Amino acid sequence: MANKLKIKEDHVSTKVSLDKEKSNEPEQIQEGENNIFNPEGELVIDVFETDSNFVVLTAIAGIQIKDIDISVEKDMMVIKGNRLNPHLDPEKKYFYQECYWGPFSRRIVLPENIEVQKAAAQMDKGLLTIKIPKLSS
Repeated sequence: MANKLKIKEDHVSTKVSLDKEKSNEPEQIQEGENNIFNPEGELVIDVFETDSNFVVLTAIAGIQIKDIDISVEKDMMVIKGNRLNPHLDPEKKYFYQECYWGPFSRRIVLPENIEVQKAAAQMDKGLLTIKIPKLSS
């Protein structure tokens, strides 16, 4: 059973709340740019710990926080979303095309000594920071 983390926006930071509802509907295969035959981008991440938190930091430019899906199943956190190309035009003749557009995801193995239910996320200037408090010793 996957626990779904929902990111809720406020003016400065974003809190993550644990949604224990499980969807029994399979993910649908989409046609076109986002089908299963296209490669999926993988987020680059920094993962570290402080005295009180387990922290995941990733740069996610060009996407709104409401379009990021974070879920936890057992000891695995999954961050995923879809970065849409705002300038999709078949008439363009690119000199360089290095930006990744399309679905992305990243799986992170979580340690045992954390409180996932108290996770909090913040998006600031394209940087997503997820903090999960450590269990008290």
